[in-house]
Amino acid sequence: MPNHLSILGIIHTAISILAIFAALYALLRDGKISPSNGRGKLYVLLTVITCITGLPIMRTGHPTAGHSLAVIILIVLPIAYFATSFKFLGKSAAYLQVFLMSLTLFFSFIPAVVETLTRLPISHPVADGPNSPIIQMGLLTLVVLFTVGVLYQLIKLYQRQKHTSGPTIDLA
Repeated sequence: MPNHLSILGIIHTAISILAIFAALYALLRDGKISPSNGRGKLYVLLTVITCITGLPIMRTGHPTAGHSLAVIILIVLPIAYFATSFKFLGKSAAYLQVFLMSLTLFFSFIPAVVETLTRLPISHPVADGPNSPIIQMGLLTLVVLFTVGVLYQLIKLYQRQKHTSGPTIDLA
């Protein structure tokens, strides 16, 4: 398998790395990826550009699972972005938004792991394909991190909502 990247591949890779860093920064700074602030909006923008630039890249000559993930992310992102606008969801809209934004990051990490391990180091890549045991272990690790991370975010959101909507004392 050739390890070279096209110009579009280099641009796509650079933007995707920036998107992941934006998401991680938002998670560290805000405890979630919130599309209502600058960090979240930057993640959304970079992720959309990543997905769009990834669609024409066909290393194998045909669409791959990575292309399918890009399409899924492009469908999930607007739902996540506007989730809090869906009044019929009530307070659960915030939980849905946290879950879906994290899901887009999880989906972004899947091709990142596969592509990195099948391309680097250039002289002798760590894995020979997506079914390689090291890639499967990496993906399993992603599932665990996603599950723990989402649960943590949802618990923190619940605690914040419980704290802000607790009983009020009228001192008047």
